[in-house]
Amino acid sequence: MTERQAVIGVIGMGYVGLPLAFTMADKGFRVLGFDVDPAKVAQLNEGRSYIRHIPSDAIAGLVAGGRLAATAEFARLAEVDAIVICVPTPLTRHREPDISYVVDTTETIGRYLRRGQLIVLESTTYPGTTTGEMRPILERGGLRSGIDFFLAYSPEREDPGNPAFATAQIPKVVGGDGADALRIARALYDQVVVGTVAVSSTETAEAVKLTENIFRSVNIALVNELKVIYGAMGIDIWEVIEAARSKPFGFMPFYPGPGLGGHCIPIDPFYLTWKAREFEITTRFIELAGEINTAMPRLVVDRLARALDERFGRGLNGARILVIGLAYKKNVDDTRESPSYKLIELLEERGAAVAYYDPYAPEIPATREHPHLAGRRSIDWDPAVIGGFDAALISTDHDCIDYGALVAHSRLVVDTRNATARVADRSRVVKA
Repeated sequence: MTERQAVIGVIGMGYVGLPLAFTMADKGFRVLGFDVDPAKVAQLNEGRSYIRHIPSDAIAGLVAGGRLAATAEFARLAEVDAIVICVPTPLTRHREPDISYVVDTTETIGRYLRRGQLIVLESTTYPGTTTGEMRPILERGGLRSGIDFFLAYSPEREDPGNPAFATAQIPKVVGGDGADALRIARALYDQVVVGTVAVSSTETAEAVKLTENIFRSVNIALVNELKVIYGAMGIDIWEVIEAARSKPFGFMPFYPGPGLGGHCIPIDPFYLTWKAREFEITTRFIELAGEINTAMPRLVVDRLARALDERFGRGLNGARILVIGLAYKKNVDDTRESPSYKLIELLEERGAAVAYYDPYAPEIPATREHPHLAGRRSIDWDPAVIGGFDAALISTDHDCIDYGALVAHSRLVVDTRNATARVADRSRVVKA
């Protein structure tokens, strides 16, 4: 590994897999990216990126240099020395883990598994998945983990849109199925990231990822609840947090919003909730946090309805509403689990006509949860058009948006992110 002559296969060229493949290739490894989507494969082999924060010119350079290629032919797994799995782990409609992508991928690997290969799962999951679900599948052909092949878990820690922490700058937690697997997995990642943190087992590594996201979910739920309480008292939660963060110890700022989004925080905590039932344990903090965060979109819509009534003497029925931001967080093009989808649905259920503006997400993609919204397109940024809406609802606070102009040309702005904090004339702004 230290000479970087190993060939690395990365399965899943999405928001986790592509940055990892890019970083490994950039560090000198030859990387083969696997994906079932032929459009992604074609784009990558043409040197084009489909993720905003991964530049196309950098991809093109790695492709031209022979260090990065993509394929949909999974038989080529036999060519690689290490396989890293970066596939989705969503929830079912009953909020139970759906590891079907992990299982299907593992079965595919099992058909081409050869001696000496390292297999690492990076997808977030419940403790026990790597050794309890994957290992038996991989061993069906007679090869044995820790002897013939090596199995490890290293949770992804991507933070899209954060320029301070790209993949290479984030330490990797690594747990192996045995000492040799841990040693080999660390040897790989130590060539790619700033450092590795070894833990005693794959189960511990799986628990680390869940703990990181549960920590965020619970703390975001806390400030969302405080927002509601302080709002009833006429106290600005954002002012409270900014003052509290001046304390140099014992406080970490978290910020409220219109709900949770992304592929981690709204989903991952419930993997532990599901697993805990096996041990007859109720995850009360996790479930309460989920209830609070899930309730936020409805509370935001209620606040918007009250603001329309107070300002104009009308309700949502027949109102024209512009949702600002479709991405789940600012400065990214990722809309997975975005609260904006729920906001649009709730507004339309109450009779509003809804459009959205997001320069990062010009068209709503097909989603399993919101198929009827697919194909809708962002409006163009036009002050005259913005002025024709009864209200603008800020759901995502992209830095590139001119909030002064938005407020100046809107009849009413409902701000869930404190994005308008620096706007001088706030007479048309309501926080939610």
